[in-house]
Amino acid sequence: MDFRHISVLYEESIAALQVRENGLYVDGTLGGGGHSYGILASNDTCRLIGIDRDSEAIAAASKRLERFGERFTAVNDNFSSIKNILSDLSIGKIDGALLDIGVSSYQLDNPERGFSYMHDAPLDMRMDARSGKSARDVVNGYACGELTRIFYEYGEEKWSKRIAEFICKRRAERPIETTYELVDVIKAAVPAKARSDGGHPAKRVFQAIRIEVNGELDALKTALADFTDALKSGGRLAVITFHSLEDRIVKQEFARMSKGCTCPKEFPVCVCGNKPTIKLVSRKPVLPGTKECADNPRSKSAKLRIAEKL
Repeated sequence: MDFRHISVLYEESIAALQVRENGLYVDGTLGGGGHSYGILASNDTCRLIGIDRDSEAIAAASKRLERFGERFTAVNDNFSSIKNILSDLSIGKIDGALLDIGVSSYQLDNPERGFSYMHDAPLDMRMDARSGKSARDVVNGYACGELTRIFYEYGEEKWSKRIAEFICKRRAERPIETTYELVDVIKAAVPAKARSDGGHPAKRVFQAIRIEVNGELDALKTALADFTDALKSGGRLAVITFHSLEDRIVKQEFARMSKGCTCPKEFPVCVCGNKPTIKLVSRKPVLPGTKECADNPRSKSAKLRIAEKL
């Protein structure tokens, strides 16, 4: 299938970057190249580096953006490696960056990738097919207690312990190989009343496994500090998140970097010497409008937070 991904908060994200003449920008989550296209089209002199760990995304976006010639550079890597990426390209500072966190529509809708509980496919969920650990490895190899922790922390699933126990019992008979096999186990574990309360019963568990397989939250924490460090004064970092775990990390990290001082409140004067490195463009996140939510239901949970380098 073609690599298709609808760019969420498209106009708001590009406007947030305030693209400059001859500026250098980074799209850390290139995907299908939607946001990158908008950035490059907004100014005839700017350049952009597009990063994605998914080789299929790199191929699709490179084709879409080939009209921009040497103004666009594609890099097949994890955005958390931004320091090494810029070093390898002999680049010092950048004028702005965008991160659109999470899984793309293409990855969800392509059954072969094993991300979705709506399609039957081998358990995979790797954003980078070159990485070793897959969803199958997590489901069949992690201890019951570790599965419980992952489902609770990364999926905020209240039936975590029961689901983990059912998985461990089922895999003792034979390995769980496909998404539908895992869905059946989850449905059996979640009580009927809880299943009827709304939402697919496997949604939170699949999210948790995907985050674990791809190390998404750790990558995000590392990237926020490193991208901020890479910005020129006045440069902006725009981050789009889709669930509370991601947004909480962005909100807390932005708050920490904008505060600077880490001294206890009872200290009469600052002794740590830490200074703010960013200012918040808006304390509240930018949300999609009614029309966007109607046109693209997956955008409903999106939040855009923007910080500017001091």
